[in-house]
Amino acid sequence: MAYTQPVGTPGKPWGDSEKAQWLAQQSVQRSYADEVVAKLRNIDARFTLEQYGALPYDTARYPLYAAKSSNWQSDKPTILVTGGVHGYETSGVQGAIGFLQFGANAYLADFNFIVLPCISPWGYETINRWNPYALDPNRSFYPNSPAPESEQAMTYVAKQAAKLLAHFDLHETTDTDNTEFRPALADRDGTTHDNWNIPDGFYTVDDSNRPQDKFQAAVIASVANVTHIAPADEHGKIIGADVQQKGVIHYDKRKLFLCGGFTDAPYVTTTEVYPDSPKATPQQCIDAQIAAIQGGLGHLLSQR
Repeated sequence: MAYTQPVGTPGKPWGDSEKAQWLAQQSVQRSYADEVVAKLRNIDARFTLEQYGALPYDTARYPLYAAKSSNWQSDKPTILVTGGVHGYETSGVQGAIGFLQFGANAYLADFNFIVLPCISPWGYETINRWNPYALDPNRSFYPNSPAPESEQAMTYVAKQAAKLLAHFDLHETTDTDNTEFRPALADRDGTTHDNWNIPDGFYTVDDSNRPQDKFQAAVIASVANVTHIAPADEHGKIIGADVQQKGVIHYDKRKLFLCGGFTDAPYVTTTEVYPDSPKATPQQCIDAQIAAIQGGLGHLLSQR
């Protein structure tokens, strides 16, 4: 997210003019059509690609797609995978696509899948956490949401009338959280910004209202074969939250209106990859997202 100079008056929340100033700092830096849509058009025939909407900023440039199991069977449990709620978190988007390309086939006999690889394509192109309204889609998953990214995703999933067993929401924690996003958030809301420790490694966020310790542990164990797991800081925390077990913290996802909280799936995980680590390559970050899904699915199969 480009936030090259402060916007507004310190201590005073932004109005429309300040949001317009912030938006003027943003620019397209990569292609959603080339890096996302072109890949989705070449996914395995065992998935059907459906356009479920388009972003109002430019409906031709930002169509929204879901990949759904072609051989849908109502007696199978359904798995939801979401990526790119924060568009700048690259491995979440590419990990969802990679799972469709390379990881899903082994599980199609056991599960139905709904995969929304890039919920925020404007954010993907501008490498941004927010949308053009200076709204965070991942704090906007509630009825009548003002964020079209969140509202259209929720509407599509609800129309599937599927009983979801699990939801994998693929994210990253990056150095720009401290250098760009959190300063912008503080300015937007008229508050102050305090740096938090960016964890070096992968971790997950469970839902404090429906914790699944063994499920999260299976995700962590699978990812550990690909990249390193984030340690707790000197206070026993990751991004300010208590570590519940190795590499796992809890959030109240519904209270915060997070993507991971909008369904009733009993198994939910938000993955967090650290792409700025000197110990991880971009491909490892993508592979970690795929491994997270595979680890969780393996656990679900073991419970049958």
